[in-house]
Amino acid sequence: MNKVNHKVYVQCDDDIVHEFTGVIEHTVLAALRYEKVDLSCSVSVLVTDDARIHEYNLKYREIDKATDVLSFPMQEFNSAGWSNHRELDYDESTNELPLGDIIISMESVIRQAEEYGNTVQYETAYLIIHSTLHLLGYDHDSEENEKTMHSKTKLIIKEMDY
Repeated sequence: MNKVNHKVYVQCDDDIVHEFTGVIEHTVLAALRYEKVDLSCSVSVLVTDDARIHEYNLKYREIDKATDVLSFPMQEFNSAGWSNHRELDYDESTNELPLGDIIISMESVIRQAEEYGNTVQYETAYLIIHSTLHLLGYDHDSEENEKTMHSKTKLIIKEMDY
């Protein structure tokens, strides 16, 4: 069996604080470990502000407002979670399975952390876990699926000791 070597690529807009890059990388990796992802995967994360995420939300989802986080999966899972993964679009040239892209607004993260009484690190981790689960095929399109996502997010964040 090949060694699993996940890659997390974090890009920050120029005016965004880079101090959360490590939290983001650590969180994506924790979510992939929790889900027992056994192929080397890559995830790209853009850290931005409300204005830029608003542009992405309008362009790709036709929703004319800012949001806290967006997920753009590159794989289509037959069911949520790490199942039937051998049939996914594995990139042999990089030896990675590109899972997708995450865009997170640090403005929203900071505002929500204050609103919910969380630290910025906790709020960042919570949203990154949520988005990583989306990249693995989870959704909150029903009450049951929303409970599953919320439960998994809480378990992963607990394992991270936040």
